[in-house]
Amino acid sequence: MAGVAAFDEMGREGEPARALYRKVARWLEETPAELLASRRAQAEYMFRRIGITFGVYGDKDAAERLIPFDIVPRLISRAEWRKLEAGLTQRVKALNMFLTDVYGARRILNESIIPPELILRNPFYRPEMIGRRAPHDIWAHIAGIDIVRVDDESFYVLEDNARTPSGVSYMLENREVTMRLLPDLFARHSVAPVDDYPDELLACLRSVAPRQDRSEATIVVLTPGLYNSAYYEHSFLADKLGVELVEGRDLFVEDDQVFMRTTLGPRRVDVIYRRVDDDFLDPLVFNPQSVLGVPGLIGAYLAGNVTIANAVGTGVADDKAIYSYVPDLIRFYLSEEPLLKNVPTYRCREPDGLKYVLERLDQLVVKEVNGSGGYGMLVGPHATQAQREQFAAKIKADPANYIAQPTLALSTCPASFDKGVAPRHVDLRPFVLSGADSVRIVPGGLTRVALKEGSLVVNSSQGGGTKDTWIVDDIEDED
Repeated sequence: MAGVAAFDEMGREGEPARALYRKVARWLEETPAELLASRRAQAEYMFRRIGITFGVYGDKDAAERLIPFDIVPRLISRAEWRKLEAGLTQRVKALNMFLTDVYGARRILNESIIPPELILRNPFYRPEMIGRRAPHDIWAHIAGIDIVRVDDESFYVLEDNARTPSGVSYMLENREVTMRLLPDLFARHSVAPVDDYPDELLACLRSVAPRQDRSEATIVVLTPGLYNSAYYEHSFLADKLGVELVEGRDLFVEDDQVFMRTTLGPRRVDVIYRRVDDDFLDPLVFNPQSVLGVPGLIGAYLAGNVTIANAVGTGVADDKAIYSYVPDLIRFYLSEEPLLKNVPTYRCREPDGLKYVLERLDQLVVKEVNGSGGYGMLVGPHATQAQREQFAAKIKADPANYIAQPTLALSTCPASFDKGVAPRHVDLRPFVLSGADSVRIVPGGLTRVALKEGSLVVNSSQGGGTKDTWIVDDIEDED
């Protein structure tokens, strides 16, 4: 896959646009550069006015900043989306079965499908959950699965985000801004809506509430607070869901039940959509220094009186070493072949994998198994010899902490800049909602774009941006 020219989703320069993108190509040809510049400026103004920012820890010069937004939408056909949707549903179903198993019967370990140390020594494996079952055996209620494309037909899963996946607020705001700024282009297409995501999320959370009358369930969004990097999203989702945004100090536990402090007195809480990591949820069970969580929360959870989404211990499935086994999990639990492929992955914990990786650091992307946000990784072809040598030393010192993958020729989409329209590499994060009654996936997701020319790193913390994702008819009719 490395060394191959990237597949451009609109079509290579100088060649006719792919049928799906003909109207976009024509619109770009018809739209003066100064108008595109005006739309870019308007988009930035709108995002600033909305207040949608992203915090970057450790960056004193950019403590709060906008994630850049590219105004040119990305198009995916309905036929392509149906295949993605089926593969995503299959994958998340297998991940939930895996989580039920590793805290329960451990068949996956007993039958040697996964080495036990990958589970039992995983920093996100929670012994407190051994022998416990999540309500309805749903652990990852909200999953963000990162997808990359390499040619006209092939999509690969790059990463599973099963702890507290973020980005859905950008998916929704991107659509709002695009519809307001590009009404003429939007009107030329039949675009599947994403604005029902809050309703789907609310239905998903209500379906796992412990009380019998779920229509009366009280749901809250638990945030670490104003200084968290994703605080905007926490407040945005609470507002869209029509539920309270709370911090740990707003909740208390009595008789193994969780209550919210209100001006009308205590109100029982049934479902907590938490955006706080396990370690900080309950100082009586995890980090005793935590002031972000609620003392006694885990006791109430284990008593079955409150549902936590995502469930405690879900992070064991949000691991790049476990990722490499997900096709095996699908075969093991579902007796099916994976509908979506993994990117080929080399495990440095295995001697052959370690040898292969160290000999080819100039060709591979190396990642920490528990890394995120584009940190703790080496993009070999774009690194200097000194950087590769430094990273090789890290790998040798702790091989089990690293996996490696080929540098895929990620697909590109057109993006608008001051100097004109140019292709940039993209990925896609669809959001999969698993409830007691069904799996829900809104058609689309968050397209992340590497705005630096030639860069493959789309993470917002590393300078990446976002764009709207349109699921449209397979071949749009001509105007």
